[in-house]
Amino acid sequence: MALGVVALLLTGCASMPDEGEVRRVNPSHRSDTDSQVRVFGVSPRNGASPWEIVRGFLEATTSDEPDFRTAREYLTDRTAESWDPFARTTVLDGAPRVFSPYNDLTDRRATGSTLEVTGSTVALVDSEHAYRPSEGTYRETFHLVKVDGQWRIDRLPDGLVVAESDFQRNYEPVDVYHYADLGPDAGAVTRGRDVLVADPVYLRERIDPVTEAVKAVLDGPTGWLAPVVTSAFPEDTRLVGGVRLSPDDSGTLTVPLTRGKVGDHERPILVEGAQCDRMAAQVLYTVVGQVSSKVDRVRLTVGRGGEELCAQSREEAEAYAPGRLDGEAGRGYFVDGENRLATVVEGTERTVPVEGPFSAGQIRLGPVAVSRDEQRGAGVSLDGRALYVAPLTADTDLGDPVLISEAEREADRLTAPSWDGLGDLWVADRDPDGPGLLRLRGGQEEPEKVEVVGLGEGRIEALRVSSDGVRIALLISEDGRTTLQLGRIEREDADGDVPKATVEGLRPIAPQMEDVVDASWAGGSRLVVVGREAGGVQQLRYTATDGSPASPATLPGLNEVTGVAAAENGEKPLLADTREGIARLSRDGDWELVTDEGSLPVYPG
Repeated sequence: MALGVVALLLTGCASMPDEGEVRRVNPSHRSDTDSQVRVFGVSPRNGASPWEIVRGFLEATTSDEPDFRTAREYLTDRTAESWDPFARTTVLDGAPRVFSPYNDLTDRRATGSTLEVTGSTVALVDSEHAYRPSEGTYRETFHLVKVDGQWRIDRLPDGLVVAESDFQRNYEPVDVYHYADLGPDAGAVTRGRDVLVADPVYLRERIDPVTEAVKAVLDGPTGWLAPVVTSAFPEDTRLVGGVRLSPDDSGTLTVPLTRGKVGDHERPILVEGAQCDRMAAQVLYTVVGQVSSKVDRVRLTVGRGGEELCAQSREEAEAYAPGRLDGEAGRGYFVDGENRLATVVEGTERTVPVEGPFSAGQIRLGPVAVSRDEQRGAGVSLDGRALYVAPLTADTDLGDPVLISEAEREADRLTAPSWDGLGDLWVADRDPDGPGLLRLRGGQEEPEKVEVVGLGEGRIEALRVSSDGVRIALLISEDGRTTLQLGRIEREDADGDVPKATVEGLRPIAPQMEDVVDASWAGGSRLVVVGREAGGVQQLRYTATDGSPASPATLPGLNEVTGVAAAENGEKPLLADTREGIARLSRDGDWELVTDEGSLPVYPG
């Protein structure tokens, strides 16, 4: 028992510096989602030096107080009122360093004290709670004056600056859900307006996480994702002030909404039943998993105790379930030793060719892709020159290629193709004389060149499209590096009412890796990546779509991996392409060889 308590205490104070204020710990256990001890700041002591005041303030901002009450005690009264801790959070690789830019702790006019806080930046979290990897140096000035004989901070930047260890302890990633804006392509699938997309944000883990998650839904999507998603909530809808949300004993979460008042009258919330159901589904799938008490139903009401607008249970909301365009948890596919499309028989170690023209010996296959419904295949010839699309049924002819690369070198020809959940097929041609990203609508129309804004001199080496059709992961080579970047797929009507797609907003999502070999979607907001850090060895790890580390941070090592495959719904084991053959990650966490006569593994997509 004593060891357990010590472990908890060490967890709570993992980044405590050797000097400065000591934080007080409340050892009582919580009854909600987080059983860790809670950490509270310590008030400034009488006679504390300017260095101790700034150091104590920084420590107090890592506490579990919702309003940073103790941290504000280190500020003058006026500054305590104006300081906005929620403006941004700067994450450093270690504890913030405090020093004086002068030889002593007082400025030259002896009217106060100026200290600088510095550190190496790892990431920034903005006011929308959106995470963004960032490299550079944090350097901000804190000015102090004496108030009734005690030093207090009177000038400082808005926001927080915390060590990465404190950030990981205090914040948790939450997938907030909004609906994909598929534009003119929404009709390609049933209920194309009801496709939920995960928008990852970071919220304080022990500060009313359910309420904060619902607020994040009502605030709308983060800036990067906003151009390709929409919310079912009217723009000015918000939670009733002061409410704290938690499910009742039956698992029902009641969410009181308001649109504010006009004069003395509450503005009405006028939504039709179908729209209200979509609103409830957004909340339901966002809060599921945020509390240990299982949420089975969400009720939206007008104000506290007011009229019920609508309610959705998990069963009723299944039509909106995230990842519904993933398809079923399909089989793993690969190219066997005879360059045919093959699969592993479920529950066995036996591999068999897949029915249809990709196993009939009409061509020698290179990289392949299987549609989300597992009805069609797309395969690139072994020399990388031609792309074929055909049904995965017996007695079907392969037909002519739907795309041919004119590149002279094999390495400059077609990449592996990828299917989205709308039935569109994506591929890149690396021909130096005409490189580009291409889309075949429905997997069969004339290839359409898709502009990738911000690609510059980079070249697409591989790609994976998410099932929702609004995000695409690209491996881009430039200046001797291959990086993993995420782009938005924006869709609109073009001339002649022909839908047009553009990739915008490229951003790196595995910035710590200098050479990325392959990546695959492994969830609504997560990818598995194979690559190397600068000067390091090859790693397999998960990364979130915002570039933050995803759990688990790293996977068991495997030698000489050239490719990786994951099921987007996360229900199938990882597959890896190695020099020895195709390996599978078992439930025990060990890699096991599936076949030594195959390569290029993929799951549907």
